[in-house]
Amino acid sequence: SYSKQCYSSSLQPHSKFRSFIKQNMSRLACRVVVTRKIYEEALAVLRSRVEDVYVYDKDQGMPQEELLEAVKGAHDKIDKQVIDAAGDSLKCISTLSAGFDHIDIAECKARGIRVGNTPGVLSNATADLTLALLLATTRHIPRAVHEAKTGGWGTWKPMWLCGTELAGKTCGIIGLGRIGSAVGKRLRGFDVGRLLYTGRSEKPSAKELNAEFVDLDTLLRESDIIIATCALTPETTGIFNAESFKKMKNTAIVINSARGACLDQDALVDALKSGTIKAAGLDVTTPEPLPTDHPLFQLDNCVILPHIGSATDECRLVMSHMAIENVVNGITGGSMPAEV
Repeated sequence: SYSKQCYSSSLQPHSKFRSFIKQNMSRLACRVVVTRKIYEEALAVLRSRVEDVYVYDKDQGMPQEELLEAVKGAHDKIDKQVIDAAGDSLKCISTLSAGFDHIDIAECKARGIRVGNTPGVLSNATADLTLALLLATTRHIPRAVHEAKTGGWGTWKPMWLCGTELAGKTCGIIGLGRIGSAVGKRLRGFDVGRLLYTGRSEKPSAKELNAEFVDLDTLLRESDIIIATCALTPETTGIFNAESFKKMKNTAIVINSARGACLDQDALVDALKSGTIKAAGLDVTTPEPLPTDHPLFQLDNCVILPHIGSATDECRLVMSHMAIENVVNGITGGSMPAEV
C-alpha cells in the first residue's frame, strides 16, 4: 500500500521512494506531458527518469489546443480527441487525483493504455476540510468574518449569528470508505450522537466508529447532518435531489465533499430558499469553477469552497510523487501504486 509514511515531515521523499528512484536509474526515451504546475521536488524526480518532460507551468489547466499539440509524439479532460492526438505512442495516463471521471477509461482500456490515480493518500486532508466546511456552515463563519471586516460587529446581541452545535446530533455519512471513515473519526471527537452510514454494503471500519448501517431513506429522514464522501457512480449521481431534500428534516445540514454531480444544484437552491433544509456546505460543484452569479452564492445559508479537499502541502506532494511512480512504472510495465 502507498501512504504518507513514505515521506518525512519535511516533505522530502522517504526511504521507499528513494529506493524506487535507485531501482529505476536509467532515463526513459519518451515524453511525459504534465498539464499543471506541481511541486519542483516531484518534477526533479520525473526529469531524472524521463528524457522529455513537457510541463505547463501554471496552476490552471492546460488549454486544450496546447494539450493536443503537446501530446503529439508522446485540456486536463482526457477524452477520445486527446487520445487520438497522442497516437499509438501513448502508453500511460497518470492523474494527480483520486477521481478519474475526467478520463475516458473505456477508450483507454480499448487501446491498452494504462491509467493511474492517487487514492488513499488524501483521506486525512479531505476529512479535515470536510469538518472545517461543516463547522463553517453550522456556525456561520464566512458571514461572521464578513461582518467583522465590514462594520457589522456592534453591541452584543444574544441571538446574532447563532449556529448549531455538533454534540448529540445524528450524523449520516453517504459512503464510508477511507474518507468517510476519517470523517467519522473526527465527528466522534465532537461528541456527536448516532452515526449512520449507507452504501453498497456494510463496512468493517464501522464497528470501531459505532456506526449503524441503514438504507438511504432512513439516513435522510433521521440525520441532523448529512455528509457525502462517496465515489461518483450511476447510483450516487444526483443522490441529493428535490425528493431527497423533502425526506430530510427542515433543520438538516447537507455537506458535499464527494463530487458535484452527486447533487442537483437547482433543487438545492429551492430547498434552501423554501426552508426545506437549513443549510448546505459544498466543496464540489457543477461546473467547476461555479459561475460567480450562480444563485447559490446569493444565499447566506450556503457555504461554497473551490474544491480544496486535498489542498495541503503534505498531501499534494505525496500525490505528485505517487503520480510520477505511476507514470514510470506504467511506461516500463511495472506495478503502479494505484492502477484504475
